[in-house]
Amino acid sequence: MTLIQDLRFALRVLRKSPGFTITAVLTLALALGANAVVFSVMNAFILRPLNVPNANSLYAIFRPDGSAYQSYPDYLDLRDRNHSFDGLVAYNIAEAGLNTGGSPSRVWIEEASGNYFDALGLQPYLGHFFYASDEHGPNSAPYIVLSYAFWHAHFQDDRGVVGRVVQVNKHPFTIIGVAPPEFHGALLFFNPAFFVPLVNHEQIDANDLSARGNRWVFMVMGHLKVGVTPAQAMADLNSIGAYLEKTYPKDDGKMTFTLKRPSLYGDYLGRPVREFLTGLMLLAGLILLAACANLGSLFAGRAADRSREVALRFALGASRIQILRQLFTEALLISIIGGIVGLWGSVVLLRGLSVWQPFPRWPLHLSVNPDAHVYGVALLLTLASGFLFGAVPVKQILHTDPHQVIKSGSTGAVGRRITVRDLLLVGQIAICAVLVTSSIVAVRGLARSLHSNFGFELQNRILVDTDLSTGGYSGDRVPAMQKRMIETVEMIPGVESVGLADQVPLGDEQPDSNVFTDDASDLRPSNAAADVFMFRISPEYLHAAGTALLSGRTFSWQDDKGAPHVAVVNRAFARKLFGSEKKAVGGSYKMPDGTRIRVVGIAEDGKYGSLTEDPQPVMFLPILQSASSSTWLVVRSNRDLQELGAAIRSTLRQLDGGLPVFIQTRYQELDTTLFGPRMATLSLGVMGVMGAMLAVTGIFGMAAYSVSKRLKEFGIRIAVGAQPKELLQAALGRPFKLLAIGSTAGLIVGFLASRVLALVVYQATSRDPLVLAGAVLAMALVGLLATWIPAQRALSVDPMVLLREE
Repeated sequence: MTLIQDLRFALRVLRKSPGFTITAVLTLALALGANAVVFSVMNAFILRPLNVPNANSLYAIFRPDGSAYQSYPDYLDLRDRNHSFDGLVAYNIAEAGLNTGGSPSRVWIEEASGNYFDALGLQPYLGHFFYASDEHGPNSAPYIVLSYAFWHAHFQDDRGVVGRVVQVNKHPFTIIGVAPPEFHGALLFFNPAFFVPLVNHEQIDANDLSARGNRWVFMVMGHLKVGVTPAQAMADLNSIGAYLEKTYPKDDGKMTFTLKRPSLYGDYLGRPVREFLTGLMLLAGLILLAACANLGSLFAGRAADRSREVALRFALGASRIQILRQLFTEALLISIIGGIVGLWGSVVLLRGLSVWQPFPRWPLHLSVNPDAHVYGVALLLTLASGFLFGAVPVKQILHTDPHQVIKSGSTGAVGRRITVRDLLLVGQIAICAVLVTSSIVAVRGLARSLHSNFGFELQNRILVDTDLSTGGYSGDRVPAMQKRMIETVEMIPGVESVGLADQVPLGDEQPDSNVFTDDASDLRPSNAAADVFMFRISPEYLHAAGTALLSGRTFSWQDDKGAPHVAVVNRAFARKLFGSEKKAVGGSYKMPDGTRIRVVGIAEDGKYGSLTEDPQPVMFLPILQSASSSTWLVVRSNRDLQELGAAIRSTLRQLDGGLPVFIQTRYQELDTTLFGPRMATLSLGVMGVMGAMLAVTGIFGMAAYSVSKRLKEFGIRIAVGAQPKELLQAALGRPFKLLAIGSTAGLIVGFLASRVLALVVYQATSRDPLVLAGAVLAMALVGLLATWIPAQRALSVDPMVLLREE
């Protein structure tokens, strides 16, 4: 038989068994689709380089703690003194207020060094870029390069936009060009609206360009010179770091560097993303293995059912190679159809993910559209799956005795020995149990994390976020405007209290600072007593946020620049610097600039940087003693939060119509922090459901096959007086034993694997009785659902009908 004949025969056979064909195709489509989706995401985030020329030689400079932040003077020294890079560039991510002639809006931008586009090897789509030659000191280059997406969405592809003057933070900037469509910035998933020169930073934020100790530059990166290895470049950079430590001991401490890829912010995001996607890819692989085991079991059953057909073909002269070729043709045909269906479904899902914007406040876009690599891997998995499950009945075919089959009628007798189908089903059930256990652990961990002690209250709180620099405020106008905002919002009906902070715990940023003991005289960074979180707050903040003051006092509006410097610290800070909470109140410590601060109160511990962190030291400083244009209003109210948000927006618009604000509930602000755990929980939940579906079909297939082959036996048992309980035990005892064995093995592995989940999902633990109960109940339901129909068929056997048929 030729290949064409094999295909025609395979199509006829599959058309005769539509139930089997549809089940097999959908099973494989789910598994292959899941693998295509996960690999496409992995390809976009890990395997595919940043979309710039010579991306493989592009490295970013990181510190050993995983941070890439540098001060602007340090960047200039690194750029000018190194011998390893073709050109070091710097950029920062910032928010700005943009006014193009209508109402102002908040946008995210990249502030970039003058050599940014040249060093990355980019060419403008329209107009031109800004260059190093444009930089002549602070605020000397008021130029904008629009991203292609922002130009397309907000300027409707208007080529006449070049040369137009717009207001950025109420400062005039001229649009000079549009970036190429394929370039979305140096951070893989972050798409800025436009790019401005870094030397104009003082018009974007209040940071001083010349302050060496202020590390606000987000990242420094560049292409390695030809022939220079990363190790050589790190040695070069560390020699510069040693010079900076010696020259500027108070500002530059621990100036050692490593090189990482910039696209996922080095290991800070890169490592957890890699670990999560690798784990997810392994789970998707397990799903595919379970699907292949399922189909292998079905194919083995079909081979047994078709034993007379196979025996007759042997008797008519067909070789075993021809029979095996026909079986593999059927398997590959099913796998190809399933692969096409699964890939189509994955493409639809991936296109949806590519336009999905998980956080309205952030310009985050997941560009995960499949490319040639994804299609190639999908094809490879499709063919491998076909060969894998098609190979299961090979031994059965090779050992077929046509004379014995023709005499006895079938090779499908159900015995007591362990078969390949049994082992495949046990493995399939174990995989299902692992996925179900992991998903329950993740769900329980996420639920507990939402009800844990954050050190602040989530209910009945609304956040108002703005940066007064986007409205053109600076200097003494900033605290005056902040106080007016508080007083104005307090007058809204239903508002109980209003607090203000420069940042909020578990928010966008977590400012920190070194602190020193009161008797310290050498204030170099290496001598710091601790690195602590730092929040600048108004007097009513702790009450509005729901943070308990355990002892001492909070601030008043008299704690201003003319008053002694004071702080409220948390319990972890008190223990870290003073040894106990009692010694902390009334005690003093020093800041890096030598300012002496007296502790006037102790607040409860909380979560500040992440949900998984251990108790961290934090200090709260009066906003009037340490001003910041970054402004977060925390509004406490029992009023409907949606109505309250509209009232706040209207009130602030009357106060200053040119100040853009972003309003959300305290729960919504946690979306960023909980994004990783939620995605892990959702992914594991989907995998768990898929595993359960495969286990149901696998157990159902075995139970149904066992019952169909023993109908005559069951009829005889009923005729001699067997009870339904005995009949069910005979019919379903073997499938339930395999379910128990596979579930036990899977639960053990699932509990061990759940330890890894604790790194992603806060408070995820398998030592929860509800997790064990839920996993056991889920597997029991899987067994009951899978065996319900075969059990009904076994109990409905009519011995008279069977005897008449015989």
